Amino acid sequence: MDVIGMDRRCAVPTLQGVDTRLCRRYSDLFLTHLSVAQKVAAGFHANPALGTSLAATQAAWRFFNNDAVTLPVLAGPLLECARHQIPLASDGWVLVAMDWSNLRFNSHHSKAHRKELTRRNDLGYELMTALAISDRDGATIAPLCLELVADNGVHSIRCEKPLESGSALDGLRPVMDHIHGELDKSPGSKPPVFIIDREGDSVGHFRDWDLQGHHFLVRADDEPRVLYGLKKMALGKVADSLKAAGAFTFARVVDYKGRPGQQQFVAEAPVVLERPATTQRVDKETGDTVKKRIAGPPLLLRLIVSEVRDDKGQVLARWLLLTNLPTSVDAATVALWYYWRWRIESYHKLLKGAGQQVEQWQQETPEALARRLTVAAMACVVVWTLARDTSEPATQLRDVLVQLSGRQIKRGKGRRTFTEPALLAGLGILVPMLLLLEQYDLQDLRDMTRALLPGLLRKSAEPERGDV
Repeated sequence: MDVIGMDRRCAVPTLQGVDTRLCRRYSDLFLTHLSVAQKVAAGFHANPALGTSLAATQAAWRFFNNDAVTLPVLAGPLLECARHQIPLASDGWVLVAMDWSNLRFNSHHSKAHRKELTRRNDLGYELMTALAISDRDGATIAPLCLELVADNGVHSIRCEKPLESGSALDGLRPVMDHIHGELDKSPGSKPPVFIIDREGDSVGHFRDWDLQGHHFLVRADDEPRVLYGLKKMALGKVADSLKAAGAFTFARVVDYKGRPGQQQFVAEAPVVLERPATTQRVDKETGDTVKKRIAGPPLLLRLIVSEVRDDKGQVLARWLLLTNLPTSVDAATVALWYYWRWRIESYHKLLKGAGQQVEQWQQETPEALARRLTVAAMACVVVWTLARDTSEPATQLRDVLVQLSGRQIKRGKGRRTFTEPALLAGLGILVPMLLLLEQYDLQDLRDMTRALLPGLLRKSAEPERGDV
């Protein structure tokens, strides 16, 4: 069954290496996640394919706790879809936004292996996502890696067994290596650019990523000192000197925090990182924190300064971006790519508050939770694929889904006529409705409703009041 009429490799995900029964169960669970969950009802929504809610819940428990359903197996449809869609949705590069999001389960005492998040009584898991984004228009494509960090290790789609947990930044290099390997399997693959917020500002990791041939784009802090020309100065001071020299040029009009019509300006300068790296690790035997300073070779990077200004010239935001991208990618493009990094924030919002309500899920182990996250991610991929489709049938289907969702969409010049949560909510109505119509005739449903709930439906032949 083709769920929404798109390419079969994305619309109808299938598993490889497991028996037919598990493949069918995966498809059923995938359909249950094509809907928006409510905070008080974040479980599995029964549809005609699964029967009752109890049956759906029991089937899901067996599936997510089945040792044959490993994370790499569940990630197969995600990666297959990404390899197929990236050459179609991107031009020269694929942007890979990497970020972390805390999943809090403070009141869920049945959850095993919760870890401390920001403070002692703040418990849950940490989700790391590497999300593929189009370099053409910033459209979201698919997660390339998902990792759930728990007290018993890192549950990653890269490995069947939990990996040893450590520094969050230390864990990025293996993910970058994995993504390079997966993308290289596609004949039309694009080189990835790893985009990270200020958590990634680490000179030691810059050197490591550059040595391994990974292209990165990281937002930096103002304070670290770099070599600029013949002077050592703070990165923020370098940006100030570029502004004083009139080096900024207008790039484009952007939206900023819901305010359309703001202006983005950019400037660029070469800088050299000479300072040693400082590591801070916990000794596993003693539990003490050990700090080390590690010298390294000078690293030449490009500093891209991006400013968002209002129509009066007041600076609303300034981003200091460090990258080892070649100069063939101009500064304005680099600034735009970082601007699109916020797509990953929208994805985490879709998982947590605006879509799947992940922090209300009842899976009791990080293994089961990570497996369900992978299935939910595939549902998001279907929504993004429909959102990117520019054909007339796709436009019509999006209009239908928004109408079914009941969501109010802000209108205006240049605004989209839909949102991803609205499409997800509409699919949560459309798909069960279509499955129901495979079991019941439409006229029989009308007759039952009119017989038992008279007056609820108006006959189509009856005129509206005031028409005559």
